[in-house]
Amino acid sequence: MAEFLKLLEGTSVTDYRVVLLSILLAFALCHIVAALYSWTNQGLSHSRSFVQSLVLGGVVASMLMLAIGNNLVWGIGIIGTLAVVRFRTNLRDPRDTVFMFAALAAGIASGVRAYAVGIIGTAVFCLASLYLNKLAFGARNRFDALLRFTVPGNGDGQEHIHRILRQHCSSFVLISLQQLAQGDETEQSYLVRFRREESRDSMVGDLEQIWGVTNLSLLMQGTQVDV
Repeated sequence: MAEFLKLLEGTSVTDYRVVLLSILLAFALCHIVAALYSWTNQGLSHSRSFVQSLVLGGVVASMLMLAIGNNLVWGIGIIGTLAVVRFRTNLRDPRDTVFMFAALAAGIASGVRAYAVGIIGTAVFCLASLYLNKLAFGARNRFDALLRFTVPGNGDGQEHIHRILRQHCSSFVLISLQQLAQGDETEQSYLVRFRREESRDSMVGDLEQIWGVTNLSLLMQGTQVDV
């Protein structure tokens, strides 16, 4: 056991136990990062292959660092080899990029046998991600829902519609106005913010009573996710 501990502190990675420990630790840390990403991801663009790539990418990074060691020539050779490979995968969400870097960082830390850095860094990263996800940090919803309906194109009832919106909403704004059926109908879309929670059902009920209002739909802000 004493000899094994000395190997962990040395510069040689010829012992298979050191190699195995580094790669397994990289796998474990990257698995935690990938599981956290899968659990906190709220977009429709969730990809199983990307989650698996988080784990495998960290393992590969650990293998590369173990192979390079302290050899500068090997490091330059591996960099040159990787430069030939063109990675064309586009990550549309900056959050995906951050998680990929976190997985690679955990793999690199394990590969250079900076185990404390890898373990503590991964733990702090996961806690920070959970904190930001729990508090919905950065979210800014000025409106509660998207209201869409169709009315006759002659403008009858428009004042009645605005009166109902002023009654049940603290604020609303018209964001879309589209003519349908050669101007016989008009599709209107509003962003609305309700005065009270129960105002939602009351507003929908009052709008349904207006003659000519059809295709009424209400999309709550909380149900919208990033694609």
